[in-house]
Amino acid sequence: MAPTYLSFAMTFVLGFSGLAFQRKYLLSALLCLEAMMLSLYMVLALLSIQTGSTILSPVPMMLLAFSACEAGVGLALLVATSRTHDIKNLNNLNLLQC
Repeated sequence: MAPTYLSFAMTFVLGFSGLAFQRKYLLSALLCLEAMMLSLYMVLALLSIQTGSTILSPVPMMLLAFSACEAGVGLALLVATSRTHDIKNLNNLNLLQC
């Protein structure tokens, strides 16, 4: 495995472990998701550049657009829950009881 792919894989694993073990606040969970999506974007962009394929060229841009939409929805949920429940801690938030 090339060192660049290894660093992107470690970035993805670090984001995933942060998401799995540090789920106390919604904002930190969103940042871990963004780190995972950014590492996937970098791998796909590097792969499409190295192969020179025209088929793979729109895939990184679609992934980037999807991650931007995911971030927007996540921040909207953060604002909505902080306005209605005044809670930033994910452990205290149970949406099934609302």
